[in-house]
Amino acid sequence: MTYKLIIKCLMIFPGGTSHKAPRLASGGFKRQSWESEWCRLAYWELTQRVGRQLGVRVRAVDVFAGAGGSCGQGRHGLCVDDLGDRGTQVRKTRAKIGLGVTLSLEADGVWLYNRSQEPVFVSSPALDAAAAKALLVWRVAPGHCLCVFDPGAPPPALSLPHVGPVDNTSVRISFAKGWGPKYSRRDVTACPCWLEVLLAPAS
Repeated sequence: MTYKLIIKCLMIFPGGTSHKAPRLASGGFKRQSWESEWCRLAYWELTQRVGRQLGVRVRAVDVFAGAGGSCGQGRHGLCVDDLGDRGTQVRKTRAKIGLGVTLSLEADGVWLYNRSQEPVFVSSPALDAAAAKALLVWRVAPGHCLCVFDPGAPPPALSLPHVGPVDNTSVRISFAKGWGPKYSRRDVTACPCWLEVLLAPAS
């Protein structure tokens, strides 16, 4: 199976500068199988996890919605519309997910590609290590990408403010709705639709 993605991507660095990043493979890229899982995906709606965790062994995995009955048609990953109907607030946000995001395991780390028409918001200890203290949640615009985990980066600074324990192998992604000091939602569990990426520890 070939995989095509033709969005333009930028890698966003602290300080407001942007640099072009390689596109996620276009025509001819073949998904590779792996002997063991490199991450697990857990989909949440507000404070409730919906469905089972999805173990990921392929190099690139999609999380998307199935508007128009597209769930399962040539895409490998998690279609949130297969997980049942929810309340009004969740349904409105689900409707904005569209093509969703792609998570790709690459030579320089784990990249997130935003394929939807709405921004996604990302929190990762690997990003906090290099970011300013006021920028703990990153906004990734439609058609952009971000390296959400770099195994070669230093561990997160312990002085950064946080609530509760810090899991250095966990990435949280909210669809369309942001959270944090600048938003009415103070915590990701107040977001209608969000994804937890549990990265496998280094062997």
